[in-house]
Amino acid sequence: MSKKHRHDDARKDKPSKWDAGESRGAEIGGLPPAVSECHNNEGHVDQNPDNHKRMYPLYVELVKWQRHLIQADERVVILIEGRDAAGKDGMIKTFVKHLSPRETRVVALGKPSDREQTCWYFQRYVPHLPASHEMVIFNRSWYNRAGVERVMGFCTEEQYEEFMQTVPLFEQMLVRSGIKLFKYYLDISKGEQKKRLKDRRENPLKQWKVSPVDEKSQALWDSYSRARNAMFSRTHHALAPWIVVRADDKRAARENLIKDFLSRVSYEGKNEALARPDPHVVFLYHEAYLANEMIAP
Repeated sequence: MSKKHRHDDARKDKPSKWDAGESRGAEIGGLPPAVSECHNNEGHVDQNPDNHKRMYPLYVELVKWQRHLIQADERVVILIEGRDAAGKDGMIKTFVKHLSPRETRVVALGKPSDREQTCWYFQRYVPHLPASHEMVIFNRSWYNRAGVERVMGFCTEEQYEEFMQTVPLFEQMLVRSGIKLFKYYLDISKGEQKKRLKDRRENPLKQWKVSPVDEKSQALWDSYSRARNAMFSRTHHALAPWIVVRADDKRAARENLIKDFLSRVSYEGKNEALARPDPHVVFLYHEAYLANEMIAP
């Protein structure tokens, strides 16, 4: 039998399993590649060996988990929310860096079309939900309606209220259908956002991130805070709670979000010692954290 036919037969047995599952298995728990071969989230060589050593074991755990996801035919959705310049892009790049692209999808929807604006609000998100053995990360999500649409006046009061009342029901449907749903909010301070927005404007490599909405982010800070607080209060529920990540320190935020995620999933060979996030960096939402400013005011 030719190599091609053997490969095709293997695909029939497990359509979405990694082609080189055995060789990947050899990597799990092995030594990290040389630091000179590792790249950071901007695509440049990572010259910080301490950062590489710290993150490598977490990447190994994510690969272990994804193999379980594939073999157990699970479905996972991760929402990454936060203000402008909260670090959503970098967080997602870090999370998926060593995962199988076949079973990993990142969804970042643009402005809804004229037709989409006449549809059921959740309709344009539903086609992107995962099939068996897939993980989908939404870079911003249906919670646009609770945040930027609310603050910028892109939806009516009636549309906003309908969303706030129905989104817990929508998420309950997803979870009860078998989808594992994780909702992360990257929380930054006003001063940190100001610094990052300035860097966007001045850095020629980050011009693609600049948008008209950025210009109003600082002026509308308090409005966004009120919208965020209402979102937490009304959409934090047992089946899909909000997990807050303090994100002024990008590296700490990325490391601890991954640790938190690993602490919430089960898979064979899990290193429990690694799945222990810093509770001062990542934590379940509670209204008390608004009062004591664990969540940025």
